[in-house]
Amino acid sequence: MKGESTGLIIGISIGVVIGVFLAISALFCLRYHRKRSQIGSSSSRRAATLPIRANGADSCTILSDSTIGPESPVKSGRNGMSLWLEGFKKSNMVSASGIPEYPYKDLQKATHNFTTLIGQGAFGPVYRAQMSTGETVAVKVLATDSKQGEKEFQTEVMLLGRLHHRNLVNLVGYCAEKGQHMLVYVYMSKGNLSSHLYNEETEPLVWDLRVHIALDVARGLEYLHDGAVPPVIHRDIKSSNILLDQSMRARVADFGLSREEMVDKHAAIRGTFGYLDPEYISTRSFTKKSDVYSFGVLLFELIAGRNPQQGLMEYVELAAMNTEGKAGWEEIVDSRFEGKFDVQELNEVAALAYRCINRVPKKRPSMRDIVQVLTKILKSRHNRKHHKTLSGTADEVSIDVDHPETRISITEHRREESTDSIADSTYEV
Repeated sequence: MKGESTGLIIGISIGVVIGVFLAISALFCLRYHRKRSQIGSSSSRRAATLPIRANGADSCTILSDSTIGPESPVKSGRNGMSLWLEGFKKSNMVSASGIPEYPYKDLQKATHNFTTLIGQGAFGPVYRAQMSTGETVAVKVLATDSKQGEKEFQTEVMLLGRLHHRNLVNLVGYCAEKGQHMLVYVYMSKGNLSSHLYNEETEPLVWDLRVHIALDVARGLEYLHDGAVPPVIHRDIKSSNILLDQSMRARVADFGLSREEMVDKHAAIRGTFGYLDPEYISTRSFTKKSDVYSFGVLLFELIAGRNPQQGLMEYVELAAMNTEGKAGWEEIVDSRFEGKFDVQELNEVAALAYRCINRVPKKRPSMRDIVQVLTKILKSRHNRKHHKTLSGTADEVSIDVDHPETRISITEHRREESTDSIADSTYEV
């Protein structure tokens, strides 16, 4: 009798444990199916992406030449990533800090049914758009057959949603509907740097302005390396990815290849021939110093006016045998200057560029060091001109190299009828 009661107690205990287990399992299953149904419902509508914005050092809220009207953002949401990228609910897809979502029909109307083509990049076509609020923007449309472009779309939105600096081409908004993915940027009215260096129809960029452009690019990269959290490596610095606004201020564009520092020996090499760091090619390791190398190539491109894909670096190495990397760089200078450049300044910039392309990454300067050197060069230029004007006055003058009065006057170097048309034909982001 006693044994029967003991067995009964054990049986009841086991039954209770099994019952509790089944109840918990049922609860989890119910929550799982409910969550799946919510995700499925969100996915069927559409997906878009916007990450959380994080401010870094030297951040700037200036987004474009034109004021971004409050009516442009027509849809917004709460903090978080979109379902399209990470599987979260659509209601969390837009950060509260404010990247707007544009309806497809608005962009269709603003581009006159996508007929205002101004450029064609690897990502897809780029259109000029006149919004109902009056601002002009550039709309980059992902090519429907581009699988790699889809990854780059994700990367650009994830990064540019949180990166804000006056020397980066900021993301104004996005659109993800009707099977299309589009990025909306500020419109850079002077096109890309490459078009100004190589198009014979444009007035050649004077030396003084080229140094200012170099400093603008350096500041953009310094922000990516030292101001962004986590740091970002651009991985595709080249003249066609440097865009110029109405004031000829340079901004870095095209973040489709950008990543954090990493080593992946199985990954395919990505970037543009002529600008690629040899260390990256041999080790598949890309670091901040990979961007520094590409920037050094860009500096030599500004100095020589020669395309890196057409033997620029071989040209530089031959010259370096005579200059020892310090002086005598005049032999590679762009003939379009017609002798109108400061020899000392040229050699200082070239010496900096040669340090940037050092085969040993550790011997290359940081972008912060580069910004300091270029700033010092421009301040010295200003002081020389100031002293000459004052006929021997030796007072030290503290200046802001970004002040309108200290930036080179570009009025005589603009041809509105030609540069605007060149911008429309060579726009690439």
